[in-house]
Amino acid sequence: MLRQRLARTSPATSLAPSLADWLVAVVVALFAVAEELSERGMAPVREHASWWAVAGVVAAGGVLFRRRAPFAVLAAYSAANVAAFVLVGEPPAAWQFYTQLVLLFTLLSEMAHRSAKVAVGLVATGAYVAGMLASTSPAAGPGDVAVALVMTAIAAGAGLAVRRHRVLAVQAAERGELLAREAVAEERARIARELHDIVAHSVSVMTMQAGGVRLMLAAGQGREREALSTVEEAGRSALIELRRMVGLLRAADTDRLTPHAGLDRLGDLLDQVRAAGLEVTLDVRGEPVPLAAGLDLSAYRIVQESLTNALKHAGPTRAAVTVAYRPAELRLEVTNQPPPPGHRPPVAAAPGGHGLIGMRERAALFQGTLTAAPLPEGGFRVEAVLPL
Repeated sequence: MLRQRLARTSPATSLAPSLADWLVAVVVALFAVAEELSERGMAPVREHASWWAVAGVVAAGGVLFRRRAPFAVLAAYSAANVAAFVLVGEPPAAWQFYTQLVLLFTLLSEMAHRSAKVAVGLVATGAYVAGMLASTSPAAGPGDVAVALVMTAIAAGAGLAVRRHRVLAVQAAERGELLAREAVAEERARIARELHDIVAHSVSVMTMQAGGVRLMLAAGQGREREALSTVEEAGRSALIELRRMVGLLRAADTDRLTPHAGLDRLGDLLDQVRAAGLEVTLDVRGEPVPLAAGLDLSAYRIVQESLTNALKHAGPTRAAVTVAYRPAELRLEVTNQPPPPGHRPPVAAAPGGHGLIGMRERAALFQGTLTAAPLPEGGFRVEAVLPL
């Protein structure tokens, strides 16, 4: 899984070279041409400088596609240069060494460190450095050897660091996705338990009413009695199946004995929040109307989670709850001010937390919408619109 995610996030997976690849390749080509065709004060002029300039352009082509095949490009480049050092015997140019370092960095940043190709690439780079130092004229001194080894180590270390950073980033993303999925599953299970109670209660009432009417029928109403018996039997079967499907969700349910929450219990909720240190006000607009049990419960949970987040992220500050009853919708708004001066919240308030995931699940359950965002002047606002 981690290897697949790393492959998807690697620039090597793109079909065309990126702008950065083009930039590095152009720099290598210009560097090689400029060094080969101009007078070099630090090294003797090569006899076939024009051919070496062409070789530099070809090497730049390999650099352009180095992410597509990091091992193949490095191996071919190292082998070609070592052969040139041995056969030609001309002193190496600076652009050759820097290109080798770029290819080494790419190999270590793109491939797993325990790969056999990485080991071969390191050996090839070592052979290149040894051949470069052996063919240098005048002979390389201890300082030259030290500089070459340090620059090679820096390139290798940078590649390892980039690879490690990518691994950690992918692992963090996977953990975040896992936690988000667990939060969604947990919230859906909680919603299922609550809806189970609501639906089971309603079906039970219908079944009992049907049974009561059946017992009140006259002796000659056999057809009506049979229809009501069918309704009773269907109701009982529905209850059995409902409890069977949702029964597993009851295993960890510790709130089954608590009364169902709704907007009529907001007063108790606000008292609890005030006792925890959050100064909160309630503004009810419009004429309250009876709500479906599931909608009423979800609206309460949205307000509850919003205030919980305010306490968690902002600490002892002020908040305002607005419940607006409109002809076709119920609008909920919870805003909180920023933390007081000198107070550092334990967790930074950021959209996309697991509490927000649960609230969005509840709003979507009733074809509603939920928006949550920081306020320009500081603080945070959660707004939910639930169709009636």
